[in-house]
Amino acid sequence: MIKACIFDLDGTLADTLESMAYVANEIMQKYGLKALPTDNFRYYSGEGADMLMQRALKDAGDKELIHYEEGRRLYREMFAADPMYKVVPYEGMPETLKELKKRGIRLAVCSNKPHPAAVKVIAQLYGDDFDMVLGQSDAIRRKPAPDGPLMIAGKFGVRPEECMYVGDTSTDMKTGKAAGMFTVGALWGFRDREELNANGADLVAEHPTDLVKISEEYCND
Repeated sequence: MIKACIFDLDGTLADTLESMAYVANEIMQKYGLKALPTDNFRYYSGEGADMLMQRALKDAGDKELIHYEEGRRLYREMFAADPMYKVVPYEGMPETLKELKKRGIRLAVCSNKPHPAAVKVIAQLYGDDFDMVLGQSDAIRRKPAPDGPLMIAGKFGVRPEECMYVGDTSTDMKTGKAAGMFTVGALWGFRDREELNANGADLVAEHPTDLVKISEEYCND
């Protein structure tokens, strides 16, 4: 029986592609590096802000990562100051969350986005719909380590097998499986079905509203 649903943030709850590209390209401009296409950030994201900056800097021309330490600090500072630039919820997600809550399912976010930015984004997009928001910090290993989802399950007082983990990347699928949770790939996000299935998705959902039906069917198995 599903008692809790844990969501990734970027590419799952919110379309943040343009926001990540904007901040990173502002930093590239500061260093005289080339601007990067927004679509590239589908593949730079998923393993935290530091890895995103490593990938972006290399593709922009900083092969030796000369600007990495300052760049990653700037990225976090800029997102903490304004994490909402062109960030929007995915169509159908607000209604889906409310329906899951109506059915008594606890809701949480587990993101590799820096914790202060994750908290701000969720508060502005979804108010108090979520019972817990956990972003990246030095206090916990980043995904695909299962520490975050397992911490959330513990706080909720539910077993891992009673949780549905939803995300849009290979990192998320690995995280959910490592935590022993029912893992659902979000096809509306940044990656494709092949990647999600290859990395352990129990199911792939094509639209946020599919999650209600999936939680019902899994509860009845």
